[in-house]
Parts: sequence; structure tokens; C-alpha cells
Amino acid sequence: MNVFNSISSFTSTAKTIVTIGTFDGVHIGHKKVLKKLQTIAKEKNAESTILTFFPHPRMVLQQDLNIKLLNTIEEKKELLSKYDIDNLIIHPFDKTFSRLTAEEFVKNILVDQLNICSIIIGYDHRFGRNRTATISDLIDFGIKYNFDVNQITAKEIDEITVSSTKIRNALLEGNIQIANDFLGYPYSLNGTVIEGKKIGRTINFPTANINVKEEYKLIPQNGVYIVSVEVDKVTFFGMMNIGNNPTVTSTFQSIEVHIFDFNEDIYGKQITIHFLERIRNENKFNSLDDLKSQLEKDKIFALSRINKNK
Repeated sequence: MNVFNSISSFTSTAKTIVTIGTFDGVHIGHKKVLKKLQTIAKEKNAESTILTFFPHPRMVLQQDLNIKLLNTIEEKKELLSKYDIDNLIIHPFDKTFSRLTAEEFVKNILVDQLNICSIIIGYDHRFGRNRTATISDLIDFGIKYNFDVNQITAKEIDEITVSSTKIRNALLEGNIQIANDFLGYPYSLNGTVIEGKKIGRTINFPTANINVKEEYKLIPQNGVYIVSVEVDKVTFFGMMNIGNNPTVTSTFQSIEVHIFDFNEDIYGKQITIHFLERIRNENKFNSLDDLKSQLEKDKIFALSRINKNK
């Protein structure tokens, strides 16, 4: 998959079939669209091309800094690379771009720059300055500029919307099983290992503290989770705590993972954590000894679940 960081950097001279969307989560609801993109691209001997935007338009137009997304850009690239797509264009969305008229977008971007022969788009898609143009306008432009318009049905759009909503709600409620079912893969976090208070090692449960730099990345509900951890492309299992560490009176949220059978210095490394199952809520214990006792129980439970699912 070729990745382009702007529309202007797109270099292919082949005809393209394009779909436009955020594809947040790249979940099971998106699969039909991606399959349709691949199928029509083969039929027309064209390059399958996804056009997406970052920052999310809501961050720019509505200044919604509280929006939480299922994927970072790097995560989205990795997920989409598994679908045998020819081109992914991630265009920087800004107010200047949002002011393009519908015909300017179609003629200057889709036709002249991307060389489309076909587009796959939602039946309710609106575009152009102030989002005034509709699918009917796009069909008219298709006739004028010689490209086909393939509509994503109401049912398919509903599947995408429902899946995204259910995934976000499930993660915020700590229901990892539902989220993973709708994603079609385990939800993950990518972050850098930073130094923490090192209290875990005093009770024989050392943890790697994770810094997720993307503030827009959705963090699941506080609690204790069974996870798998990728370190230098090697997979380990462990358990993770998201929360405020009430037993040691911390006042800020931390993300800490205890990796089973692991004793390497990984400060400063990027690691990936996949959520497999939620064990329990985060609790405040009367002492570190009580916390250690609970963690030992958590580990026994986690290992039993990991072994069962191998």
C-alpha cells in the first residue's frame, strides 16, 4: 500500500477508484466498503484508493478537542495495509480545504489530481463548502466529468455507524469483548515506556508505565485488564491497570502494564498493548500487602484465561 501525506503528493497516473471516509477503527462495518472498493478496482483495472483526513474535520471546524478516536494515524495505516489497498491518502484537513466548493473539490481534487474513474460514497454524503452538495450533485458531476458513482447503502452506513458507536461505548464501559467483536481484532494502545514511581517492583509486580502521546486516542474505562504486549516485535502476555492508583494516593491517570516472565529495560521504547479481557475495577486497598495479594489473584486468573484461549 502506497501512503501519501497529502493530495498534492499523490503521484500515480493510473485511473483510480476512490472512497472517502474517516475509517476510524477499521472495524467489521467497514469491511463491505473495502471489499467493494477492491472488487470494482479489479473490474475497472484501476487503483483502489482511500482518501481520509487528519485532523478530524470536527477538530478543525467545530474545534472539538474532546473527540476521541479509535485509531491514531499510524494505527490506521497498519490496519488498512492488511486489506490489499493500492493507495492511502491522508490529507491535512484545514479551514482552507473546507472552503472548496463542491465542484472545485470534484474537478480539482478528484478528477485532475486523483484521476478517478469511479467513487464509492455514502448515500447521505454531503460535501463542498458548508457541506451543501449531496449525492445527487455528485452523480451530476460524475456525468459531467465522466466517472461512476457507487452508493454505499443506508444499511451499510448504519452498520458502520452502529459499529463505531458500540465500540466506543463498550470501551468507555470497559466491555472489551463487545468492542473486540465489533472491531474484529483486539483493541490496542501504542505508547512509549516512561519512568513511574517504581512502587510495583517493591511488591514483585514491576510495571511499564505507558505514555500515549495522542490525546485524541480513546482510553478504555479505568480497571485491570488481561493484555498481550508487543516489545520489539515479540509478543508477551501481562495485565494492565488504567486508573489513578488510589492505594498510593495518586491524583492522575496512569497506564501501567505488568509483563509476565519479563525482566528487560525497555524505558524509551515504543510498545503495543492489545486488550484481551477485563478482570475487575480499580480498587483502593488498605495497604501494599493487600494490593500485592489481589495482584497475585489477578495473575492466576489472567494466566488461566490465557492458557484456556491458546
